[in-house]
Amino acid sequence: MNILIIYSAKYLLFVSMVIAVLYFLKQPRQKQKEALVFALILFPLSYIVAKIISRFYFDPRPFVTGNFTPLIPHAPDNGFPSDHTLLGAAIAAVIFRLNKKAGLLLFFMALFVGLARILAGVHHAADIAGSMLVVLAVYFFSLMALGGFSKRSYNIGREKKTKNV
Repeated sequence: MNILIIYSAKYLLFVSMVIAVLYFLKQPRQKQKEALVFALILFPLSYIVAKIISRFYFDPRPFVTGNFTPLIPHAPDNGFPSDHTLLGAAIAAVIFRLNKKAGLLLFFMALFVGLARILAGVHHAADIAGSMLVVLAVYFFSLMALGGFSKRSYNIGREKKTKNV
């Protein structure tokens, strides 16, 4: 069981990245451009917001407060929010904008990465929830910045039904 936890905590994020890149490459050029623009907004904003929040909220890592050795080595720094979960959720958010099902799969993978990091003893549940909330907030903010919650911005990736006249 520890091997699965360690693998998931350290490497499952890379599997998410590969899935996202492969999905991205299968998209038409226009959707790729839109996804890139969205990613260029979402990724840095999520990271900046997370770093700002971490300046105001310090959450010692579980192995520091519980005085035990975690399953994976880690510095005894601020655990809030989880960078691994933040990146996984940001990847999922970009893909979610292209395809809801693929995006949800990647969100579940990001959540599983977070769970594995909790079980490995390097994060608390609040660190994982904080990362997910940061990305979701930045996701909706980015949608509004790119034109609101119009049908076009929200339904990207869905086939448009056309009327035959």
